[in-house]
Amino acid sequence: MNIALVTGAANGLGKAYAIELAKSGYHTLLLDLPQTGLESLCDKIVNEFGTQSVFYEIDLTQTKQIIEVCQNINEQYEVSILINNAGIGGTRRFDEVDFDYLNTMMQLNIKAPTLLTKLLVPNLQKQTKAFVLNVSSMAAFSPMPYKTIYPASKSYLLSLTRSLQEEYRSSTISFSVVTPGPMNTNPEVSERINKQSKAAQMSLLAPEKVAEISLRGLFNGKKLILLNGPNRFNYILLHIIPLNIRMYLLGKIMKRELSSSSK
Repeated sequence: MNIALVTGAANGLGKAYAIELAKSGYHTLLLDLPQTGLESLCDKIVNEFGTQSVFYEIDLTQTKQIIEVCQNINEQYEVSILINNAGIGGTRRFDEVDFDYLNTMMQLNIKAPTLLTKLLVPNLQKQTKAFVLNVSSMAAFSPMPYKTIYPASKSYLLSLTRSLQEEYRSSTISFSVVTPGPMNTNPEVSERINKQSKAAQMSLLAPEKVAEISLRGLFNGKKLILLNGPNRFNYILLHIIPLNIRMYLLGKIMKRELSSSSK
């Protein structure tokens, strides 16, 4: 039985992954916060695709809950795919955010995928072939003013994945990282995207398309998944533009986004 685990599965990209995996015949274990619609998503998957789907309502910022859910899953299921999708971001001034905002971002974007991977690797290693997909961001390739610790957290996830790719090179587990650009995942994000430059809007992809492309890359063993032409172009720009110029340009874009949201 092929089983995939997806975090942040109730909405947006996580939901798109769950549905795309079910279409491909995978049974799914879906994790998200309570009362986010997981049960109805599982019912939809079972009814429309005929695969099994089990949900776990969990707060991934809580270490104890991560340990308990992984223990439960390891005892009951043989997992062949782990998708660390859950994460949060936003555009805020560093001096205006409170401790909880930063702590939650660190817990969800850094700690949760690290612990989930650590705790589920022994399960994944039992499979003939297994996959881990970590959802990073184009923000991983550069510091960004007014994004607080979001770029740093996504850079961490990129670095972790690249390290594990080499460490597990001779194992049955294939590690990949995808770096999406803008996505219309919810009204707040859509509004933020509409205030950005035309170049940023050109790289826009629907979550369903991101899921489709990144899963295809995952199964083909692609290590770094850049989703489309604009993202590949931005990747090159972020590596050739000097840091001071890059910071100035990104700062102007993010400040415009901030000023628009305050009106």
